[in-house]
Amino acid sequence: MHKTLLYLSFPLVFFATISSAQYCINVGPTSTIDSNVESVVLAGASGSISHNGCPGVVGLQDMTALSVTLNAGGNYTAIIEFGTCGGNYAGAGQAWIDFDQSGTFDPMESLGTWTGTPPALPQNFNFNVPVGSQNGATRMRVIQQESGTLPLNPCGSFTWGSVMDFTINIANGVDCSGYPGDDMNDAIIVSNLPYADTNDNSYCYGNQNLVYNSPDVYYRINPSPMMESIQVSMCGSGFDTFLSVVDANGQIVAYNDDGSCGTQSELTFNTEGLGIVYVIVEGWGVAAGEYIINIEANYAGSEELDFNDVQLVPNPAEDFFSVKSFNGTISVFSLSGNLIFESRNYNGEAINTTDWPYGCYQVKLQNENVTVNRKLIMQ
Repeated sequence: MHKTLLYLSFPLVFFATISSAQYCINVGPTSTIDSNVESVVLAGASGSISHNGCPGVVGLQDMTALSVTLNAGGNYTAIIEFGTCGGNYAGAGQAWIDFDQSGTFDPMESLGTWTGTPPALPQNFNFNVPVGSQNGATRMRVIQQESGTLPLNPCGSFTWGSVMDFTINIANGVDCSGYPGDDMNDAIIVSNLPYADTNDNSYCYGNQNLVYNSPDVYYRINPSPMMESIQVSMCGSGFDTFLSVVDANGQIVAYNDDGSCGTQSELTFNTEGLGIVYVIVEGWGVAAGEYIINIEANYAGSEELDFNDVQLVPNPAEDFFSVKSFNGTISVFSLSGNLIFESRNYNGEAINTTDWPYGCYQVKLQNENVTVNRKLIMQ
């Protein structure tokens, strides 16, 4: 159970990052003098960036009009001179490229670091663009912070130094248009349970849910009123997984590290009173790869209680069905939770199903004594 200590602070981290990330822009120096990135040079597969930094700029220096194209899988060198626009004072420098296009500069996306006192020789930051990078535009951020210590905070504010952003266009990578699930707004819709999916989070997915630095995948579930709980299992996945469940406001419903199948996660959560929920798949640390997810529901009253003689006839049904040995309220739901039919004074009469689509339905039966469910199949 190697994640126990992390979750002492989990809610604070989770709530702040559950929504789709945007680049932090209220960053950088409050003074234009002294320490400053003097130059940035990056030659790409197409085009190049060549920028001279002085004079200094307060806050974020938006240089995204300057762009370069890099190929996924390619090797490149960013040449950066950490210098000054005034006096010479010790500090630190660092550069990142947001390869996963998550809107954040993660530690694993750092191109290199520097410490010293200007004047200093230009630094060669050699880096590889991940093979699985997504095609499209992203950002490179370069920071020099006087009196700073490594690693630098890509969203930090300070007095002397500079922060500048450039545009990086990724080419020859992965077309991720067919890979939903990167965040809440693009979550994979789970319309029916049981549900199973095989996927790979090592490409096309960013780190939106910052419990760990692993890429994460979002699944959206709208529990049926008939559901009592939902079970989620990652058994059979190819890496050490981690599961989180949140509601539409980002509030934590459940989470789990290791399940009965070792480092693959499993959890069960109660759906009573819940609306839409999101199941989030990620890895421990930076773990990623192919995974298997299975989601099943437990339905209230499925143990049959005292209604042993209650039967739906015929079942499977075609044009009609009735309920044997039952008087009371009957409600019929699709598995997605939509109410199809309801009668509060049902007394055994035939229910016309001619216009109902083929498939499975949940039939909720209630009287003053008990509530139970039955499954109806339309064919």
